[in-house]
Amino acid sequence: MLPTENRLRRRQDFGAAVRKGRRAGRPLLVVHLRDDITDPHVPGGSTPPARAGFVVSKAVGGAVQRNLVKRRLRHLVRERLSLLPPGSLVVVRALPGAGSADHTELAHDLDAALKRLLGRDTQGRAEGRVSR
Repeated sequence: MLPTENRLRRRQDFGAAVRKGRRAGRPLLVVHLRDDITDPHVPGGSTPPARAGFVVSKAVGGAVQRNLVKRRLRHLVRERLSLLPPGSLVVVRALPGAGSADHTELAHDLDAALKRLLGRDTQGRAEGRVSR
């Protein structure tokens, strides 16, 4: 389960991430990221945490299959929340192939999309730098 403060719920937030954010497409999913915002709903002007939302349409499969894909994606994103910039909005949209994909395939596509959007690998190291 994704923590309450990290859930994307409002239609306007989904729209902002999809329309005004950057996107990275993979065979199983598309990730939309908007990291250039400040949330006016957070009191005191503090930076809100990163928030994530999921879109899994009927093209993925029946209700059972869609819920399975959503659970897998929530689990994967929860593990990667620390990589996201504070205040960012992320929308993960599952494509039809996600219904037949396993956990490892979804993780690979999510990591590749986040790497492209964030400009670093999913372990938090900047690309091109050697860790010592």
